[in-house]
Amino acid sequence: MTIVIAIDGPSGSGKSTVARKVAAALGLQVLDTGAMYRAVTLAALEAAVSLDDAAAIADIARTSVITVEGGTTLLDGRDVSAEIRGPAVTSAVSTVAAHAPVREILVAYQRDWVRRHGGAVVEGRDIGTVVFPDATVKVFLVASEEERARRRQRDEVAAARAVDVDEVQAALDRRDAIDSRRAVSPLRAADDAIVIDTTDLDVDTVVADVVVRARAAEVR
Repeated sequence: MTIVIAIDGPSGSGKSTVARKVAAALGLQVLDTGAMYRAVTLAALEAAVSLDDAAAIADIARTSVITVEGGTTLLDGRDVSAEIRGPAVTSAVSTVAAHAPVREILVAYQRDWVRRHGGAVVEGRDIGTVVFPDATVKVFLVASEEERARRRQRDEVAAARAVDVDEVQAALDRRDAIDSRRAVSPLRAADDAIVIDTTDLDVDTVVADVVVRARAAEVR
C-alpha cells in the first residue's frame, strides 16, 4: 500500500512544519509542492516574462529542471531554496500558480515524484482535491488570520527580512483571495478532508492526530 498524506491549507496554517514532522514519524519523504511553483515563478521573473503569459510560463515549467529534495530546491541545478522564499517570488507565485497549463505540468511532476519515492507526505493547496484525490489521509489546516500573520512575520524575521505584521496580513489576504477564487484547482478543503484549526494547538498535538489517522488507515 502506497501511503500518501495530503496536507493542504493557506499560508501560515502550519503545513510545512506539520508535514515535516508527520513524514519523520511515518518514515516518509515530504514534498513541498509550493516550492515547485515558486521555482517556476523565480525562473519567469529572471526571464522577464509577463506573469499573465500562461503559455510562456508553461514553457518555462516544462523546460526547467526542478528538484525538490530534503528541504532543498534546485532550479536547473542551482540551489534556490532561499531565493524562492523572498518577497518578489512570494508576491508573484499565486498569479503564476493560477495558470491551468502550469498546474497541469507541475501536477504531473508531483505525481511522478511521489511514485518514485514510494509514497510521501505532500503539502500544498490542491493535494487532496486534485493531485491525490485518493490520498490515504487528507488534512486541511486552518488558523486565524491574526495567528497566520504572526507566524509568517516570525518566518520573515528569521530570514532577516523585517516586515510589519499588518503588511504580512495584507499579503496573506491577497494570496488567499487569488488562490481561493482561481478557476483551476482553487484552495479549498476536500469533502473528505479532516479540517484542523491550528490557532491554539501546539504542533505536536496536530502531528500526533495526523499520525494516528495515517496508521489506522494503513491497517484497514
